[in-house]
Amino acid sequence: MPRPVRVLVVDDSALIRRLMSELLPADGDIEVVGTASDPFIARERIKQLNPDVLTLDVEMPRMDGLTFLQNLMRLRPMPVVMVSTLTAAGARVTLDALELGAVDFVTKPCVDVASGMAAYGALLRSKVREAAQARVTGLPPPGAGADARGAIVITGYRTTDRLIAIGASTGGTEAIRSVLATMPADAPAIVIAQHIPASFSRAFAERLDRHSRMTVRHAEDGEPILPGHAYVAPGGQHLRIQRSGARWVCRVAGDAAVNGHRPSVDVLFESIATHAGPNACAALLTGMGEDGARGLLAVRRAGGATFAQDRATSVVWGMPGAAVARDAAGEVLPLPRIAERLLQATTREPGRRNNDAVR
Repeated sequence: MPRPVRVLVVDDSALIRRLMSELLPADGDIEVVGTASDPFIARERIKQLNPDVLTLDVEMPRMDGLTFLQNLMRLRPMPVVMVSTLTAAGARVTLDALELGAVDFVTKPCVDVASGMAAYGALLRSKVREAAQARVTGLPPPGAGADARGAIVITGYRTTDRLIAIGASTGGTEAIRSVLATMPADAPAIVIAQHIPASFSRAFAERLDRHSRMTVRHAEDGEPILPGHAYVAPGGQHLRIQRSGARWVCRVAGDAAVNGHRPSVDVLFESIATHAGPNACAALLTGMGEDGARGLLAVRRAGGATFAQDRATSVVWGMPGAAVARDAAGEVLPLPRIAERLLQATTREPGRRNNDAVR
């Protein structure tokens, strides 16, 4: 029998520490080896207990969670799942934490809503399990990083009738930021489905906009899809595209979750296959589960170029791995090459087949 995943719970609330300690071991494959009420105690517990995964409260006494995370990822990189509040400020801090190297996040449980605790516990355990398998890289020393926006990718010519779709989950906020950072201002329009809560998606879009030469928007229903713009699916809603005369528009709807997710990458990609066909290309990036694999295959069968992030650069190779298993990906690439290949696919000569579309 495999060894249980060893977890250290770091939170200043005794109630939350107790609740997490009760929820995490429920399936028998996770063990809470210790708790800590502040980062200084956590530092000593890490040395003593050598946990596999840390759950870390964003707001902590004596040293804030971000400062502790930054120090941790420089000195002893390990999988961290952030625990955040459902507020705009909590969203911004959580996105900062993901940029610093946290694998994933969960929102704080509503301790007075007992009916939702079972579902919360299942979500918490799934994120911890995935974090235990995640690829974690340390932060470089201060001042060693490059320009956050990266280098401009040069395109052969500007095109207004092509479309790029990107889907991701765990590790995806930073992977998507990396892709958009290398896109030129006049890149073809990009539509994005990232698994993220409703209270976080607008802050995510705003962050992408700050780090990109493109204009990044929180997608609205009926909004025209324009070159040089990227559109992020709102959390808790599906994003589809639809043809309206000579242009595409965003369609946003709160219908049932697909593959347990809303937004679902499959929903976006399948609408891309239906309405854009060979005029589109799609990339499935890091994430747990299989959402997006079926949709990526639909894009490929419709004549669009398809790409999956490789195992070596994915935080979790679940979704792209599922796509590879279905033969949905025309190419499997490291993250730094994906933006360039997406642009090449959208600026190919008219009529040329995309990376070996399958039927």
